[in-house]
Amino acid sequence: MNQRIPALDNLRGLVMVLMTLDHTRDFFSNAHFDPTDLDKTSPALFMTRWITHFCAAVFVFLAGTSAYLWAAKRGPDAQLGEFLVKRGLLLVVLVATVEAFAWNFLADLRQLDAGVLWAIGWSMIALAGLVKLPLAWLVVFGGIMVATHNLFDGIKPEHLGEFGPWWAVLHTGDDIDFGAGWKLNPYYPLVPWIGVMALGYGFGGLISSPGWQSGRRLAGLGTALILGFVALRYSNFYGDPKPWRSYPDSTFTLLSFINCHKYPPSLLYLLMTLGPAMLFLAASSGRLLPILPVFGKTPLFYYLIHLYLIHGLAVLIAYWTDGPVAAIAGGGIWRKDLPEDYGYGLPGVYAIWLLVLLMLYPVCRWFEAFKAARPDWRWLRYL
Repeated sequence: MNQRIPALDNLRGLVMVLMTLDHTRDFFSNAHFDPTDLDKTSPALFMTRWITHFCAAVFVFLAGTSAYLWAAKRGPDAQLGEFLVKRGLLLVVLVATVEAFAWNFLADLRQLDAGVLWAIGWSMIALAGLVKLPLAWLVVFGGIMVATHNLFDGIKPEHLGEFGPWWAVLHTGDDIDFGAGWKLNPYYPLVPWIGVMALGYGFGGLISSPGWQSGRRLAGLGTALILGFVALRYSNFYGDPKPWRSYPDSTFTLLSFINCHKYPPSLLYLLMTLGPAMLFLAASSGRLLPILPVFGKTPLFYYLIHLYLIHGLAVLIAYWTDGPVAAIAGGGIWRKDLPEDYGYGLPGVYAIWLLVLLMLYPVCRWFEAFKAARPDWRWLRYL
C-alpha cells in the first residue's frame, strides 16, 4: 500500500477541528461549569461540548489504524514494535513538557495532567507487544477489554492499598499525590484505551482492503455500532456508570440518553462515538474533503501548536480587555480565581474558534509541504 486513504485524513481532520472548538470553549466560555451538567447547561452549550466527545475515541482508534498501515506500507522488514515504542515514549515526554507548558504557561511542571497524548503514548507502547500476536487474537483482546472494563467500575484505588495508584492510572483516573508538590492527574486511564487502539489496529487490516473502502461495509459497521449503543443504553443495564433518566423536557431526556461517561470512557461512550465515525468514513470514502486533510495529515504538529495559539490568544484578549491576565497566563482554565463575569457566550466562542482555524490552516499546510520535501529527515516521521 503506497497511497494514503483519503477518508482517514478527512476523519482525522474533522475531529481535530472539533477538538479545537472544545479547547476554545475551555479558555473563552463564560459558562464556568461542566457543560454536560444537565442541571445547569443549555442544549446549545451541551451539544458544543458533546460533539467534541468524538475526538478522543477517534484519535486513539486511528492511531492503531495508522500503525497497521505504516507497517503494511513497509512490508515484512518494517520495525513496527521499535517505531511504536519510540513514538509512544516521545508522546509521553511531550505530555510532561511541551504540552504541560501549553496548558499552564508555568515553569513548575510538577503537576502532570495526563490526557489524550498520554493515553496514545502508553497505548502505543502496549501495542508494540500486542502486534506480536496473530491479528485475530489482538482484535479479540481489544474487544474484550473494551466490552468488559465497566465490570470493574466498583473497584476504587482506596480498595487496593499500595496498588491503588496503579489502578488509578489503569482504570479510574483518580488524582495521585506523590508529595512535595508532585501530582499526576491520569484522567485518560489506559483501560480501555489500549483496547481501542488494538481494535483500531485490526481495523487497519479491513480499511486497507478495497472492499472496505467503497463505503457500504463501513456504513454497515457504523450502523451496527449505533444500534448496539441505542439498545444497550435504553436498557440502562450495562455499559455506563451514569444511567439516563427522563426529564419533563423531552430535549433534556435525549441529552441525558447521549450523556455518556468519558473519564474513563465507558463502553457506551465508545459505541456512541466510533459508530458515527464509521458513517463519516463511509460518506467521505474515496475523496478528499476541503481543508480537513491538511489538518489530518499533520496531527501532532497541529495538536501542540493549537494549544499555544488558543492559550496565547486568551492572554492577549484578556490584556486588551482589562481581563484577568495573570490568572489566564499562570494556570489557565483551571484557576479557581477567575472572575465570574470572565468569558464570552457561544457566539463569541465560535467566532474565536473560526479565527483559530484560519490561523492554523496556512501553518499546517506549510508543515505538510515541509515534511514532503525532507524525507531524509527521519525524525519528522514521528510528527
